[in-house]
Amino acid sequence: MIKFLKFIPAQLTFFLIVGIIFGNYFTIQPIQLIAVFGSLILLFTTVYFYAIKQFQTPFIFPALAFLLSFFIGFGAITFKNQLNSKKHYSKQLQFSTNEPVSALIIIESILKSTNYYNKYEAEVFELNGKKTIGKILVNIKKDSTISQLQVDDYLAVKMVFNPIAEPLNPYGFSYKKYLRLQQIHHQIYGDNSQFLRLPKRNQTVKGIAANIRGKINVALIQYRFKNDELAVVNALLLGQRQHLTSELQQSYIGAGAIHILAISGLHIGIILLILTAAFKPLHYFKHGKMTATALIIIILWMYAIIAGLSASVVRAVAMFTAIAFGMYVNRQSNVYRNLVISMFFLLLFNPYYLFEVGFQLSYLAVFSIVWIQPKLYNLWKPKFWILDKLWQLLTVSSAAQMGVLPLSLYYFHQFPGLFFVSNLVIIPFLGIILTVGIVIMALAVLQIAPQFLVDAYIFVIQQMNKFIEWIAHQEYFIIQQISMSFLLMMALYALMFFGLKWTEKKVFYRFGLVLIAIVLLQTVFIFEKYKRQITNEFIVFNESKSSTVGKRNGNMIQFFTSSDTLKRDANFKIAYLVGAKLDEILPSEKIKNLYSFNNETILIVDSLGLYKFTSVKPTMIILRQSPKINLERLLEHLNPKIIIADGTNYKSYLKDWEQICVKNKTPFHNTLQKGAFVLNK
Repeated sequence: MIKFLKFIPAQLTFFLIVGIIFGNYFTIQPIQLIAVFGSLILLFTTVYFYAIKQFQTPFIFPALAFLLSFFIGFGAITFKNQLNSKKHYSKQLQFSTNEPVSALIIIESILKSTNYYNKYEAEVFELNGKKTIGKILVNIKKDSTISQLQVDDYLAVKMVFNPIAEPLNPYGFSYKKYLRLQQIHHQIYGDNSQFLRLPKRNQTVKGIAANIRGKINVALIQYRFKNDELAVVNALLLGQRQHLTSELQQSYIGAGAIHILAISGLHIGIILLILTAAFKPLHYFKHGKMTATALIIIILWMYAIIAGLSASVVRAVAMFTAIAFGMYVNRQSNVYRNLVISMFFLLLFNPYYLFEVGFQLSYLAVFSIVWIQPKLYNLWKPKFWILDKLWQLLTVSSAAQMGVLPLSLYYFHQFPGLFFVSNLVIIPFLGIILTVGIVIMALAVLQIAPQFLVDAYIFVIQQMNKFIEWIAHQEYFIIQQISMSFLLMMALYALMFFGLKWTEKKVFYRFGLVLIAIVLLQTVFIFEKYKRQITNEFIVFNESKSSTVGKRNGNMIQFFTSSDTLKRDANFKIAYLVGAKLDEILPSEKIKNLYSFNNETILIVDSLGLYKFTSVKPTMIILRQSPKINLERLLEHLNPKIIIADGTNYKSYLKDWEQICVKNKTPFHNTLQKGAFVLNK
């Protein structure tokens, strides 16, 4: 491990990552970056030739190399960010007018649809007659009478480009942040009649790959693949998970087996083994080994293209390309080095990979398997072959889970307790499932697949799905709603790292580092607990069907809702409880008309429209369920500090109320636009 940390590419990759992180949060003009690059390269070259002449390496040489790597990372994300280009379509938009604009777009990928919309990712290559660049999210109302759009479809549209909205409730999932990392900043909504299909231009690589996947799916459907079985095959073999139902996907997540449905290092490694065995006879010919290696690498990248060049596929194929090359030159492959070299070049190609959850989990899992699994395996040496293989699988799965656990809790807030069961049962047969699946796809396209083999394969997929669903339904073993902050996650990783280093060599200074990590972990716990205890809030949540307010006092919160069921498991409530790390929840109650909080008297005016009380003088007004009131008269009578309108009000009412408040110089908060209203003490 220490030797790996001294590996120069590892050090350069570290500073590249630091540069990417800084470049994501801070901006420098491209011309200034070019000037910095030029100066650093000139200085680096001067020092390099000086070192050659003096036969020694001055201290400034590695410092300059690391600084250069830092600015390469900074520059990579700066130049990759399309918003920095003058050609980006956003430079042509006038959002203040909120008027439709004319645009030409091309569909780049098909996304998972919702209940009401088919969703696509598209490139805007012309806006108001000017050539542009930039991605946009396209939402088209579902219509069973009209076929879905395909990759490379050209469309003419005239509609409003809407910015992606922020989450409307505290600690909600930020779809805006997620799409920003995909370089998507706006979206359009419409029905099919608003999209004019134009004749297709030249096909792109993605378009050709989509056509191949389409033909494979047509062939599979002819051989009686349908519903969940077809969706799993698409995910397992073609890297397309948008066809999975939410229930099936959640089952794989709950069983800790979702990685099986994402083409990753496991899948590509199995394919590499198959190809290596298939091309082994070529080694007996002159230049046969080189030819076999070239063919293997070409086939791997062709497979990556067919699978849609997703981030997980690209990084896995890049990693195993390095392994295949290492096998060709007869060098024992060092997984640490392959990891860091593939990471370096992938981040140079697309620095936004760094912020993808899959990228982070994938590299952490592989790193953990390589480092932690041997330590776990050495705890017990089974004498029987079958026990030894099962123990290997269990330690590999456990090592991967240990490595990704803090990060998984930080992102997903749950832990699948039976992950080892699903992995022990499925992974031993995954190679056979992949191999037979690829053969069946090829034979199905050629229309020569034996139906008995197809039926047997469908049966296996059905049983795998049923087994996963059974595991996921053992809810007692799925630990959910776990709060994990970024600081706590980093403290846990520090403790794990130093703890494992101490087990390798039990010396005093390493034990001291373990103690420091424990103190750091305790400090984070104490700090976060203190922060929770001093926080008091009154929250007006954004909901469309019912009204909900929350009153928080330190670690305790109570919800007041107009819903008849008084449900506690609404998504926005769970998100708030997990995000705020609250320990106690008081029983929910029916929403009231009057609240007192932090010297503020809060009046809720509902559909009855009652607000004239002689005994109270409210300072804040909440409007819900579209009360038919004269707001100007209310403002004159009560003179509140602010008017808050939740999501249960008619949009036409909200627009009128906002104009009245502007006219009367009274602050107006519309939760449908600005999100939940939070009053802090």
